[in-house]
Amino acid sequence: VEGDIGTATSYSPPYLPTKCNGYDQQQFPEGGLFAAASEGIWDNGAACGRRYHMRCISGRRRACKDGTIVVQIVDVCGKTPCPATLVLSTKAFHGLFNIPIAKINVEYAQ
Repeated sequence: VEGDIGTATSYSPPYLPTKCNGYDQQQFPEGGLFAAASEGIWDNGAACGRRYHMRCISGRRRACKDGTIVVQIVDVCGKTPCPATLVLSTKAFHGLFNIPIAKINVEYAQ
């Protein structure tokens, strides 16, 4: 992945409704790797359905996992200000980092 540098954290269920597709369960990608976007990525909803390749570059206790994941945007961050560039489903976050509740530095690209 060669792209932008940002931060990621995770959020827990319930994941519905989303700003992209409301209560439709079919919006979630197979494997459960999805995210909510901060305002900078959200772009008034244009980010819905976009996929981002991501990798962890640093975090607490050097707990980054090797490799990359691909997440799909299904929602906008529910907090103002958003605590991270991308807020990942718990399954997506676990694909990048070994500590469940943390804020990590990531590299991401569409």
